[in-house]
Amino acid sequence: MAGQSIFEMPVAKVYPLLRAKAERKGRTKAELDEVIRWLTGYEMDEVDQSVPYGAFFENAPAMNPRAELITGKVCGVDVAAVEDPLMRKIRQLDKLVDELAKGRPMEEILR
Repeated sequence: MAGQSIFEMPVAKVYPLLRAKAERKGRTKAELDEVIRWLTGYEMDEVDQSVPYGAFFENAPAMNPRAELITGKVCGVDVAAVEDPLMRKIRQLDKLVDELAKGRPMEEILR
């Protein structure tokens, strides 16, 4: 049986993983939510957690135009080189969460 595509997974399945990653490194849910708000425009307490993760990004209220400044690698993948625009948005959030977990100051994460 093939695994579920990241695009099809509900936000309720992905968000706790992002939160756990941040919290394991001493960061807070509030900081994670601030990063998500900066990138997508979402207020996480208002997000329908059953929405597929792909739709979460496709329907983001205000993708930050400065997201193009997010560079570097996530799991060996160069974020800027990802061709699929939807996957690039997902990788951009992954990169921001990585930076959060590594202890970077919020003002640097939020370019």
